[in-house]
Amino acid sequence: MFKHSTILFFVIALLVCQPASAQRKQHKHGRTLDTTAAAEARIKEMWNLIQDKYVESPDMDSLATQAIVAMLKTLDPHSIYIPAKDVQKANENLQGNFEGVGISFQIVEDTIHVVEVIEGGPSSKVGILPGDKIVRIDGRPAVGDSVNNTFVSNHLRGPKGSEVKITMLRDSKELDFTITRGKVPIHSIDTWFMANDTVGYIKLERFARTSVDEFRSALSDLQKQGMKSLMLDLRGNSGGFLDVATSLANEFLQSRKLIVYQEGRKQPRHSYSTNMSGRFRDGKLVVLIDENSASASEIVSGAVQDWDRGTIVGRRSFGKGLVQRMFSLKDGSQVRLTTARYYTPSGRCIQKPYKAGGDAYRNDIYERYKHGELLSQDSIHFPDSLMFKTASGRIVYGGGGIMPDVFVPMDTTKLADYFVTLRSKGLVNEFPLRWSEKHRKELKGITFEQYLKKYDTYAVDDEFAAFAKSKGYATTDTTGTTDTQRLSTTEHYLHLVLKALIAKNIFGTKYYYQIMKEVDPCYKKAYDVIL
Repeated sequence: MFKHSTILFFVIALLVCQPASAQRKQHKHGRTLDTTAAAEARIKEMWNLIQDKYVESPDMDSLATQAIVAMLKTLDPHSIYIPAKDVQKANENLQGNFEGVGISFQIVEDTIHVVEVIEGGPSSKVGILPGDKIVRIDGRPAVGDSVNNTFVSNHLRGPKGSEVKITMLRDSKELDFTITRGKVPIHSIDTWFMANDTVGYIKLERFARTSVDEFRSALSDLQKQGMKSLMLDLRGNSGGFLDVATSLANEFLQSRKLIVYQEGRKQPRHSYSTNMSGRFRDGKLVVLIDENSASASEIVSGAVQDWDRGTIVGRRSFGKGLVQRMFSLKDGSQVRLTTARYYTPSGRCIQKPYKAGGDAYRNDIYERYKHGELLSQDSIHFPDSLMFKTASGRIVYGGGGIMPDVFVPMDTTKLADYFVTLRSKGLVNEFPLRWSEKHRKELKGITFEQYLKKYDTYAVDDEFAAFAKSKGYATTDTTGTTDTQRLSTTEHYLHLVLKALIAKNIFGTKYYYQIMKEVDPCYKKAYDVIL
């Protein structure tokens, strides 16, 4: 519960962090109408008035929470309040682990199917396998209409050291497991592989505490395979810890190079520079970004671009140049409060414009699409006032994300209606899971490379057509289109999706991307650039 002093202290802190123009309004004749102290007094007066005079007994805890949320909304889009009950979950992705049993699952026809058992997690230690079906949790049925993602999360996650009893169905036999919940690693790197004999590829999903160690491990593996050039994929990476971003940038830049600096009204300039320990400072480098690459992703790509260390490929990044610090309140809740802006080595602040409390910021990506920016580079215009220069004198721009050196439009391939229908009904995901369970024993022991060579002999496309027909959906174009190119594109895409999803179910998530790269325009362009 909030204490009055805690609330008032927090209110004061927020008011102090506002610009001077917000702290003090001037009368047209120069007389001061309001000050920080007066504002504090008004809030305290209102608080006491509600508590003493309101018609019913008010929920002061709820009132305080709503007041804090409302205040933060007037500051900027990234200053947020996290209730105590949500703190652990909110920080899990960035800490690199969570507490639970360590499986990924898929619900098909009211049944929980284990898709992947996370290596090093509690479930792997007791012998749970992909393909197992959960039928009971702590003796209670775990099948039926009430089973959804929330149900599974609520019953399987829990504090480290606590136990959960799970009954699995495997090969028509029920098996009982007692799992002691523990720390489950959340991997930052989705996949890494060799694109050819000398070019490596790493896809980084987030900047968490474990990200740099994971990157170094993947990099070392690729270098052992002969990698000389690297494609680093930061598409969809919404960021994370600032110090993790600078540590990753340090891997690519020569020593004593500025990576980023930050400063704010109450925070003096602080610079981050490289040291002597980078592991990939000489080979060719291409960084892939898109409109969902933000914050830490923009720090890395901005530093690489400003020092002309590599080529940025893709679409303009999100544009988040605000730095948040975490402040813990006495009741266990937290506030992520913007305390500074960050700037790339050339001096760019890439924070896109925002109006506190407005919807335009949240709708920016949609507006980019509407205005054609995601489809054509020609629709993007920056004023000269936002012009900066890289180390070699190339012109780059601030004020709204990192603009790539090589633009790749969004893939707007029009897929036939039958594919869209099959995907929306969940059949495109359901079939690979069923097929994998049916053939898991047969595929046990073969390598991913062997799977790729043998895949066409499995006649998966024909089996899927029969499966879709049994569900009432024929794999033919319901629009009656005569566009043979569109039909051919759809059939090829469906073929690869099924192939990739089966590989994911059998071999693990990282292998999904190795197949889908064939229909990824940004990957193809990055590959062409790095050759």
